[in-house]
Amino acid sequence: MSRKVKCLLVDDEPLAIKLLEKHIAKIDNLEVVATCNNAIKAFEILNTQEVDLLFLDIKMPNLTGIDFLKTLKSPPKTIFTTAYRDYAIESYDLGVIDYLLKPITFERFFKAVDRFLKDNAKPVENKSRQGSSDEFMLIKSGNKFHKVIVEDILFIESLKDYVKIHTVNDKRIVSKYRISEIEEELRDKNFLRVHRSYIINIDKISAFTVNDIEVNSIEIPIGASYKEKVVSFLNNWK
Repeated sequence: MSRKVKCLLVDDEPLAIKLLEKHIAKIDNLEVVATCNNAIKAFEILNTQEVDLLFLDIKMPNLTGIDFLKTLKSPPKTIFTTAYRDYAIESYDLGVIDYLLKPITFERFFKAVDRFLKDNAKPVENKSRQGSSDEFMLIKSGNKFHKVIVEDILFIESLKDYVKIHTVNDKRIVSKYRISEIEEELRDKNFLRVHRSYIINIDKISAFTVNDIEVNSIEIPIGASYKEKVVSFLNNWK
């Protein structure tokens, strides 16, 4: 399993820190390693702890977030959090991931984090079947977003307006998506729709007949309207 993204929160407003902590708690592959209310303390933390993602307020006593970031030789990836629009252009010149205006909604926060996660995913080239890949999907289940490694998916099962994503280690994630939406996201990857209620990971097939396909010892039926396409694929599958 991929390690969690280590986050440092820097803001002189305690309520702003609490809101960020609440948002981060909803995304299970993020964790807060430290919080502080000024740039000097942040500098000390960065020199003693590993930080992947920095949430940095701009207007703080003594040293602004922008000036602080300019002092760092190798800063972590950074998302600015501020109540002021005036610094947007200057902040993007520093190569930050995003610029979030307070009060920060979860939807806006999630977009920024999603951008960070996608920018830092490093798929292994030319190893779609032989090796591992970091390619992932963020799937909302309840009030959390789960990072699902694409190659860990065994199969996807439709539950009307929901889907159940079955992954390795017997993990199952139920989410409010239609199976057609997931099918579209997995287009051009190693997945095959075999039934109106099932999508399978081709690399996880262990056995098959003309009527069903076995994935992780589970028999999945081949739907009548999919049979010709699926059987043709299986006959040429290598």
